[in-house]
Amino acid sequence: MKLEVTPKSQVINVNEIFGRTVQGEGPHTGQLVAFLRVAGCNLSCVWCDTPYSWDWERYDRSEESHPMTIEEVATQINAMQVNRIVVTGGEPMLQQRHFKRLQELTNCFIDVETNGTRLPTDEAEAVVDLFCVSPKLAHAGDPEDRRIKPAVLRKFSELSKEGKAFFKFVVEQESDFEEIDKFIEAGEIPKEAIWIMPEGYTPERHMENLHKLADSVIRRGYNLTSRLHILIWGTKRGH
Repeated sequence: MKLEVTPKSQVINVNEIFGRTVQGEGPHTGQLVAFLRVAGCNLSCVWCDTPYSWDWERYDRSEESHPMTIEEVATQINAMQVNRIVVTGGEPMLQQRHFKRLQELTNCFIDVETNGTRLPTDEAEAVVDLFCVSPKLAHAGDPEDRRIKPAVLRKFSELSKEGKAFFKFVVEQESDFEEIDKFIEAGEIPKEAIWIMPEGYTPERHMENLHKLADSVIRRGYNLTSRLHILIWGTKRGH
């Protein structure tokens, strides 16, 4: 009996699939969604709250990266009865070739959370409803040439003017705003497309930074987002 082998091009590396839940950040905060978290990332942020999706020195890759066909992924998501999927990571743009098929099999809106270092293909751009672009500031720890890709930022800036992208910056302290100004200049990003999310892996730290930074965010004319899922469920996975 000959075993059928699924080509690698048709397999997506999945860290976890969970839902129904709510989107915790950005303009879709509170909406019912399903989450598809892919495995693998091209950055290594020191404060990353999902290192289990890419840090194979600290986590067992065989336990945290699961090769699945997009049909298998869609079956799980369809059972959740939602109309929006958030593809997060890790870094989803490393596996963007799967977005079109995912949308076809689920008939859902697709949101993609990305670090803004990989250009979207024409196909991905066509099927993704909203790109959440989260460029990493210096406190993330990676070298600047890995974190900042001006051409990619400008592309997402163009998409933001069409309502297909927004920029989310994780802020720890007042001095981070000076660095954000450099991103705005490099990417020619419209101010109305910028959302500031005070850093916080725990509810306590997130609330502390919300109180500390909210007035500054408003004074600068940016949008402010909390981390609703952290405030509700803390660090528990699967929400």
